[in-house]
Amino acid sequence: MKTIDDLATEGVAGKRVFVRADLNVPMDGTTITDDGRIRAVAPTIAKLAGLGAKVIVASHLGRPKGAPDPAFSLAPAAERLGEILGQAVAFATDTVGESAASVVAGLADGQVAVLENLRFNAGETSKDDAERGAFADRLAELADLYVGDGFGAVHRKHASVYDLPRRLPHAAGDLIATEVGVLKKLTEDVKRPYTVVLGGAKVSDKLAVIDELLGKADRLLIGGGMAYTFLKAKGYEVGISLLQEDQIPTVTEYMERAAKNGVELVLPVDVLVSADFPDLKTKAPADFETVDADKIPSDKEGLDIGPKSRELFASKIVDAETVFWNGPVGVAEHPDYAGGTTAIAQALLDSTGFTVVGGGDSAAAVRNLGFDESKFGHISTGGGASLEYLEGKTLPGLAALED
Repeated sequence: MKTIDDLATEGVAGKRVFVRADLNVPMDGTTITDDGRIRAVAPTIAKLAGLGAKVIVASHLGRPKGAPDPAFSLAPAAERLGEILGQAVAFATDTVGESAASVVAGLADGQVAVLENLRFNAGETSKDDAERGAFADRLAELADLYVGDGFGAVHRKHASVYDLPRRLPHAAGDLIATEVGVLKKLTEDVKRPYTVVLGGAKVSDKLAVIDELLGKADRLLIGGGMAYTFLKAKGYEVGISLLQEDQIPTVTEYMERAAKNGVELVLPVDVLVSADFPDLKTKAPADFETVDADKIPSDKEGLDIGPKSRELFASKIVDAETVFWNGPVGVAEHPDYAGGTTAIAQALLDSTGFTVVGGGDSAAAVRNLGFDESKFGHISTGGGASLEYLEGKTLPGLAALED
């Protein structure tokens, strides 16, 4: 696929360049709580502006219902982008309407504009090719060139991700080029031992990637809410912990296959449990106890891996040559249940191997827990996209960028 450097050789000065970014940042009202994705795409935007392009940035935010909703406005993200770039950023209050046309028409060479949330138009996410294509046609009227740099959305067959680059000369942005390069290190000629840490709430969200990794990873560490389905499959009492009973047969088969393939599948040996889910708003002190993983009381819920599990998991990480981590291993938003996730992050830092934090909640946790991002090998901007790439799926947004 072409890169921005290829576009620069051909010349972008004075041209309208549509950048499909991923500004889908977590918000508390109108306050951005983690600007990692904005900072990640800013160098691509700055590079194009520096080359004299008229840069039109577009993204989604959240899941509005195909119509304008002030709760999902990209205005705060546009303001933050301007602060990071150190220049004024114009903002269109629609995607393909009068405001967008006027704002784009008013751009001088080297200036930047952000369009309102793409998902305010039903055509962006439509499963109907014609409806999606019609929206892409209108977006295409705004630009001369397309740059795909919203890695967090490349697994979606959406108008701005899949259909639009098929209508304009296109290239991959620097962020996508970096993300794909990292993922190739996790799938092609991997340096071993290769340790994968998977957390998060639902085991069903990770079944496909576990299935694929059972033939590729050397060690598979399972934490978070998804671990309790594995523990239940071993015959343990899990109390009122998160549990997907319908997945127990699949999980049992995975454990058997891991043993057969020589893959070390590591589960928590102790957990922090409580009868009450923690208050994530005030983060009031939690009432918990630490128990062995096979001794969870019937009236309590597992909310983090325990001290022995933290040591065990860390030992499987620090000597690995390649480490991929996706998903917190506890309720990391609360300080009393962030110890396990903190231990995982620290173990990645202590490893001398190539370490990748696989986007989403794990990337946010690293930042929120105060770790230095630059110390990790790579922090991905797309958790879902990373997982689907590791599953071996064809990602529509990447396929559309191929020549």
